[in-house]
Amino acid sequence: MTIHHGPIEERIDWLRELARRHTAEFRSPEACLAREHYLAQHPTAIVALKCMDGRINIPIVTNTPPGILQAFRNLGGMFDLGWPYLGEVLANHVQRMVTAGRQVLIIITYHFSRGNAQRGCAGFDYDTEAALAHTRTIKRQAEQIFGSKHGTVYPLICGFETDEDALLLHGVDGQLLDLSTVAPEQASSLGPRLSALYPDMPEQIHIDLLRLLRGNLQWINQMRKTCRLLEIEHREWLICLGRGFDFLHTPNLALIIGPYSPDLTDPIRKAAGIIEANMQAGRIPDDGFLLFTSTPYDEIGVDRARAELKSRFLANYAAEVIRNHFPALAERMHSKTAVLSWRSRELDILPGK
Repeated sequence: MTIHHGPIEERIDWLRELARRHTAEFRSPEACLAREHYLAQHPTAIVALKCMDGRINIPIVTNTPPGILQAFRNLGGMFDLGWPYLGEVLANHVQRMVTAGRQVLIIITYHFSRGNAQRGCAGFDYDTEAALAHTRTIKRQAEQIFGSKHGTVYPLICGFETDEDALLLHGVDGQLLDLSTVAPEQASSLGPRLSALYPDMPEQIHIDLLRLLRGNLQWINQMRKTCRLLEIEHREWLICLGRGFDFLHTPNLALIIGPYSPDLTDPIRKAAGIIEANMQAGRIPDDGFLLFTSTPYDEIGVDRARAELKSRFLANYAAEVIRNHFPALAERMHSKTAVLSWRSRELDILPGK
């Protein structure tokens, strides 16, 4: 089945199976040992701020085990660290990592396509310069919160070219390291080039970032030997609201809205408008779409119970916005509400009420 064109019931079943496979892989002995081994060698905690686009899969394109990077995903890759909830979640995560003796690398991303501007970021109307300017604002905010000397927390701007999955690092004085221009045999030059790019970067962060870059160099070389179908059309049939959607790294499938902004109505309305346009253009069936909410929890008991309430609140809130602004579309809305265990990555879809 081509997942974008099957009946809505089959698409929802496919989504459940995708989540189940992701959980099984994450919990396997091999994956658990791979994460432990990786962290023993590369202890830097890595945070990635990125777009909801499923192509932006940094662990895959850097050959990094799943569960190492802490991702923050939002529609259009738009964030403001002044948002109360986002600032709280990010600051708490950084504090936990630092208390455990780890430094933190914050990768602030934007994405674009060299082959076709329409394969770029729809959230910024395919304007790469606007997306880049936004990342610079986030970097300044991160330095305001965590300090500009970068001794413990190091924020950097990273472009993601989606045709070849190449990373582009923006350094001091306008310097740029574009990994698509580095040949595999030049891998040994990455260390000195990284030092020139970020002369104030702590040694351990330098070592751990260098590993990501070498992994990306290998991935680019592998992709150049592969015949890839480059997705252009937006065919999303799924609106996700909340956190815990890392299993959804599939292009043009979902519109993911992080629960960070004080105004959730606007991104929900925009997402619903995209879904409706996809139906009207025949890019997806008009028999239905899925509203999917998820909230993660760390511990059973109170923490999980609160996650359930929050996830149901988000579902009710989003459904009301869609009914108010897109009443005809709302009649074709299916809804699933879930909670996610951070420890096991098990997604538990709650019974309807």
